[in-house]
Amino acid sequence: MLSSEDKRQLAEKGISEQQIQTQLEQLRTGFPFLRLRAAAAIDNGIVAPSDVECQAYIEAWNAYKAEGHQITKFVPASGAASRMFKNMFEFRDGDHDEPATDFERTYFERIHDFAFYPALDDACQVLYGMGVDDLIDEHRYKDIVSAMLDEEGLNYGQLPKGLLQFHAYPDVARTPLEEHLVEAALYATSDGRADIHFTVSTEHRELFEQLVERVLPIYEERFSIRYTVSFSEQKPSTDTVASTLEGEPFRTDDGRLLFRPGGHGALIQNLSDLPSDIVFIKNIDNVVPDSLKPATTLWKQVIAGILVNTQRQAFAYLNRLDEGNLGSAELDEMRHFLSNDLCTEIPGIDNLSHDELIETLRKKFNRPIRVCGMVKNVGEPGGGPFLAFNPDGSVSPQILESSQIDTHNPAYMAMFQGGTHFNPVDLVCAIRDYKGNRFDLPHYVDTATGFISFKSKNGRELKALELPGLWNGAMSDWNTIFVQVPLETFNPVKTVNDLLRPQHQA
Repeated sequence: MLSSEDKRQLAEKGISEQQIQTQLEQLRTGFPFLRLRAAAAIDNGIVAPSDVECQAYIEAWNAYKAEGHQITKFVPASGAASRMFKNMFEFRDGDHDEPATDFERTYFERIHDFAFYPALDDACQVLYGMGVDDLIDEHRYKDIVSAMLDEEGLNYGQLPKGLLQFHAYPDVARTPLEEHLVEAALYATSDGRADIHFTVSTEHRELFEQLVERVLPIYEERFSIRYTVSFSEQKPSTDTVASTLEGEPFRTDDGRLLFRPGGHGALIQNLSDLPSDIVFIKNIDNVVPDSLKPATTLWKQVIAGILVNTQRQAFAYLNRLDEGNLGSAELDEMRHFLSNDLCTEIPGIDNLSHDELIETLRKKFNRPIRVCGMVKNVGEPGGGPFLAFNPDGSVSPQILESSQIDTHNPAYMAMFQGGTHFNPVDLVCAIRDYKGNRFDLPHYVDTATGFISFKSKNGRELKALELPGLWNGAMSDWNTIFVQVPLETFNPVKTVNDLLRPQHQA
């Protein structure tokens, strides 16, 4: 039973009592595994365009941009970088004073190669009266790490990744935020303007805004464009209630319900609020220096060209369906587009009546569209592309995480372990319908695809509920096309030493 205080707490967040009851039931019962048809592969759900086709797609994208559409680059950037420094936290708080692991030794041996080294050296001078090299000579390794992580120094242990210095150039060190500004100028401009939207945490928003205010004139002059940079935060109404291991509401020491952020799937509402025609989505840490941007720029234009060509054809079919008087040849063409271009299978489609077929095609065509870059599987963590069954019995491309797959099903495990590709979070999305209206994106979420994880609060174990992931269940009912893109377009930074990889050395 919810108390009057509970109800006031819900009202403050904009969460209904029904939402809480649903979430508690999900925490008790869990989520069903998805039924799989196959792991997506080349010629079975993944497109591998030829060089000639790539050039045609780039031309299609350039033609679309010239029409003056609103294009936005959407960058989830709210996560703190603390996990990026997990190894260094462990070193600082551990028993040994000298670098002992390969990770620790690499960090100190190549410390001059980090883009943030000059700033770290300055911080050490302020804190200890000597620079990094002198501290190393005195074996004061933990002091160096503290200067990097702690608030008195660079505060990298608490800042979000978007504000860290990732790449060194002759005259400046660039943050991921700045690299995304550069990317937007290279492939996402329209009418001489680049629009970019960052989702940020409340406590870091002012720091993001200050950085943008400082650097925007530099990039506007460099690329001769105007930027529109906007920010949003995860809405309190998307927080989820935590439960005890027995499924009862978890309460804090003062008796209040404990709520937790609902994960990146909560950002589907932020995405839905954008007044855009086309939206690129890319994680904050997947950026490279300018020397490696040509491949990224090329393939972003390729997948965008595939998107606008697909959208144009879907819109043409929808307008034709509205006009009526369709013959069997036209309907067969539309069915071919559904199965071949959109990789969507409808059970029993051959047995539908004329009117039923028209309504089925209209429903399947009139949905948001996304084109997702997929890279060859080289063992990196992340979800993978599959052909999966939907609640209505149809089969379509879906991006799945390992937790959504029944590990006790040998056939499914064989698909997962034998998958040829994985998801680098490289998406371009069309979020308006054929009449120019914005889709209500939360309407296309599969609510049965959330995640449950086990956490603790003040030493007490709890169950935490994550909403369907932004590019997983939150986009389950979209039309989806998978495209193979080169591995060189995927360069995430998961640990601080990833910045030492060749692709992050400018």
